[in-house]
Amino acid sequence: MPNLEQDQFKQTTAEDFAKTSSTHKPKILLLYGSLRERSFSRLVVEESARLLEAMGAETKIFNPSGLPLPDDEDASHPKVAELRELMMWSEGQVWCSPERHGSMTGIMKSQIDWVPLSVGAVRPTQGKTLAVMQVCGGSQSFNAVNQLRVLGRWMRMVTIPNQSSVAKAFLEFDDNNRMKPSSYYNRIVDVCEELMRFTLLTRDNADYLVDRYSERVESAEELSKRVNQK
Repeated sequence: MPNLEQDQFKQTTAEDFAKTSSTHKPKILLLYGSLRERSFSRLVVEESARLLEAMGAETKIFNPSGLPLPDDEDASHPKVAELRELMMWSEGQVWCSPERHGSMTGIMKSQIDWVPLSVGAVRPTQGKTLAVMQVCGGSQSFNAVNQLRVLGRWMRMVTIPNQSSVAKAFLEFDDNNRMKPSSYYNRIVDVCEELMRFTLLTRDNADYLVDRYSERVESAEELSKRVNQK
């Protein structure tokens, strides 16, 4: 077993965690994956935002209309800049995609592809909480939420255990675009409650929770190289 440098290897104790809790409302960003006029992923997101605000959160919904394809513009594009600013602002997120051809939509994936793992020394998504949801045109499926979980892990987010998949979503909303009472609605309430709890638990310790030994070693090696080159 290699020797572990004491300043790089950390033994975790209760003393390492924040002693005080933030008092501002949890900041939740919600993304959806369809541009249809009556987009059910957007309606689920809007319903989730109402619930989260009732639970004490501050919410913002990103409208992906006008967002260019990844690499078709640069990061100065207004919609790209808006999305990245919201990513930095948020402490937790909700992602909801329709399932199309057995997977999340390209619209959903493009939003995440515009957000790099790091911007300079800042990681826009690292340590933030995430809830994943999907809407289905037919019978219930979990393909999109499973893919969103993989994507959330890749973006180094704390993805909560609960999730929502709404089957035959076109039957679940009334003429006012509000979700009807159902087991699907109850599950969305469950997910929002759990997201709030995880966000309140982790937001003051997000950087510590995702701090990695391997990256500390790499940073120390790079620093040593720079010093030796002088």
